[in-house]
Amino acid sequence: MLIEERILTLFRRNCQHTLTYWSVFFSFGLSIAFLGPTIQDLKCQTGSTLQEITWMFFSQQLCLLIGSSIGGAFTKTLFWALTALFLSSLIISVVFAIIPLCYNVLLLAVAMAVSGLAMGIIDTIANIQLVSIYKKDSAIFLQALHFFIGLGALVSPLIADPFISEHCLGSNSTENATEIIHHFRSSFRSPVILTENSPHSEPVEEKANVAYAFWIMALINLPVPIAVFVLMYQEKLLPFCPNSTPRLLDKDELAMETKAPEGTEISEPDDAGFHHGGHGNIFSCCMNGSLRGLPVTFFGIHILGGLVLFMTEGIMGVYAGFVYTYAVSAPMSLHAKMAAYLNCIFWAAVTAGRLVSIPLSYRFRSVHLLVMNLAGVIVTLLLLLILYTNRVFLFVGTTLLGLFISSVFPCLVAYTEDILEYRGCATTVLVTTAGMGEMTLQVLVGSLIQKKGTYSFLVCGLVIGCLGFVFFLSVILCNRIHRNLTGASKKAAMVEAPPAPASEKAAPEQKVAVIQTESNKCDSG
Repeated sequence: MLIEERILTLFRRNCQHTLTYWSVFFSFGLSIAFLGPTIQDLKCQTGSTLQEITWMFFSQQLCLLIGSSIGGAFTKTLFWALTALFLSSLIISVVFAIIPLCYNVLLLAVAMAVSGLAMGIIDTIANIQLVSIYKKDSAIFLQALHFFIGLGALVSPLIADPFISEHCLGSNSTENATEIIHHFRSSFRSPVILTENSPHSEPVEEKANVAYAFWIMALINLPVPIAVFVLMYQEKLLPFCPNSTPRLLDKDELAMETKAPEGTEISEPDDAGFHHGGHGNIFSCCMNGSLRGLPVTFFGIHILGGLVLFMTEGIMGVYAGFVYTYAVSAPMSLHAKMAAYLNCIFWAAVTAGRLVSIPLSYRFRSVHLLVMNLAGVIVTLLLLLILYTNRVFLFVGTTLLGLFISSVFPCLVAYTEDILEYRGCATTVLVTTAGMGEMTLQVLVGSLIQKKGTYSFLVCGLVIGCLGFVFFLSVILCNRIHRNLTGASKKAAMVEAPPAPASEKAAPEQKVAVIQTESNKCDSG
């Protein structure tokens, strides 16, 4: 059988929860990619300069980081977790709807900040919820979760593309292209280059067609908060919903509950029925009293794991943001329309990679997938650096990079949580540091490209990839030391111990035989 019956039974029991968490990540993906192809229309809509419009992107990224940091605070109970997801997904729809009405860059920046905060909360809560439900089996479900980010990122620009206005086009010069903060997030459509020499864009008198794109995305996203609301209703978490007796487990679920897999600890549900593993926001994690007395390796795994994602998520953001500028510049000098396909290919490869990783994460251990993916990222970037004038390999390398880097995040979350036996705040720390890497490295690499040229884009990517691999090897080493210090290796040996000897298994049968013999003697007497 492709998947164990135990995992299928676990999924059937938590099917509605799992599908709901996957759907909110679709909202996250929608919000990632819509800014790039609509930047020119938003610039004209607000009548702003390049320096003014960049605050919109910065505010979203900053608030996304804040939301990721505080999102874990809502995972103490199922009620607060679902309430936060409901409000966050609803806010994304509201922001989509009001963006066409924001004719001032400050109002637009505030709207983007609110959406970024909602995205950060969704990012942390959905990851923590799935890890808390599936624990050691969470890798396959995390892969599917992050697949929905790519799916949303595919849908959003495709919706916006037919409505993009052509009368707001700026200069085709790429001299100052790296200053565009749309590099914070990728887009599929060719980002029209804005230059610092561009004057204030005049607000468009006629109603912009792009408004319809935002309203369509708001409607597409609307079923997501409805799905969260339905889940709250099913779980009897609504204040106006009468309490009822929880449903009884069927025989398969009862067998799963009474016979947990070896080496898997079953957490007790709280009063809301939510199995949580002590996760919280990043600040409460640092002040958690239960973490006192733990070895330094426990915290080292958190830090090193966070650094790995700091690098890999930074690569994803940097490549998705700057590959278009690199492609249209010398020596590649691709046509603008052809270069526009690179972003589409990259995100399509990320989506496909996460889909393929779902069965792979069931067949292979997370650490093996991580080694293969990180090595593949380094080799691909090295080949792109060597063949920097080969246009064909630019498309091939973009595809390979998207495939290799796609599953690093979910694999590392599952691997780190498994190392720490779901006691720490790994998911919260990893999500937060990943957001920091995506924001920080894009700014640093963008400034370096502006000073040294677009070739430094690939050099920076290769250096960052090598650092990420070194940090991951440090995580493996730290894991070995941690197991020795905490006695985890002895525990694993006990779990993997051979079954009891036949003599011990036969003991109850011997006792029964003795009793039967004694009873026969009594009868004969």
